[in-house]
Amino acid sequence: MTDQTTENAWQRFWARGGWWRSILLAAVYLLVYLGISQLIGLFVRPFIDLDDLYGDPVSVLLASILPIGLMGLLLLLFARSLGWLPHLFRRRTARAPRWMWIAVAITVVPPVMKLAGTDWSRFTPALVLAILFFGLCVGFAEELLTRGLTVELLEHHGYSERAVYVLSSVVFGLIHLQNLLGGGNPLLVFATVGYAMGFGAMMFLALRVSRWLIVPMLLHALTDPTTLMAAGGLNDAHAVVTGGSHALVTFASLFNFVYIAFGIVAVFLLPGRKRAL
Repeated sequence: MTDQTTENAWQRFWARGGWWRSILLAAVYLLVYLGISQLIGLFVRPFIDLDDLYGDPVSVLLASILPIGLMGLLLLLFARSLGWLPHLFRRRTARAPRWMWIAVAITVVPPVMKLAGTDWSRFTPALVLAILFFGLCVGFAEELLTRGLTVELLEHHGYSERAVYVLSSVVFGLIHLQNLLGGGNPLLVFATVGYAMGFGAMMFLALRVSRWLIVPMLLHALTDPTTLMAAGGLNDAHAVVTGGSHALVTFASLFNFVYIAFGIVAVFLLPGRKRAL
């Protein structure tokens, strides 16, 4: 972290932390992301398939990888401006209870099942690589925002372990409200927000038990592309939520409820005091 005696006004503002600064950062992230996406769309629209954005590598690169990749870069620059960059990617010293490894286990199982249940005849090797790289960009940007910067802001303010867990998971869920702006079915969008909160809770526990931000980034990067490929593309919103029609994929989708249930249980297992860093 930066030396408090050399901090500028920008750094001092964010160093105070708090829940509303976390919401502010998430809101700015969404606005910038949507703006970048729209701006890129003006230039790349002739080169992408609007009816099937995940049907060819070029569409994935221009419509998906480029905007989220730029957001990851902007978040890195933001963290660097605060002097937080090395601190965010440090290996935490405080060890966590072993029961938190359950969160890691139950987030690894569904992607494996989805990989086994995916209809691979629908994908070329280049398309698979593009979707996997897209997942890596999503995992990096969204985890840097929520399990990195948001957790840091909340911890700076002195919130208890339980409060940081709940608030960071809520922030992660709220950034998925962006799907409403794309004309998504409100019921499906709010269901996705609920699932995202549960998944975010698992990522927080993964951060704590592994003591390294890279771990939730990789878990997240594994989850999104396997869901995409199992569902056949994000254009089928119902398929994304339910996981498609293959038995393995359908069973894997039930873990959405496991995340929520275990996330609720974890609220009562986490200490109601500030955790040593």
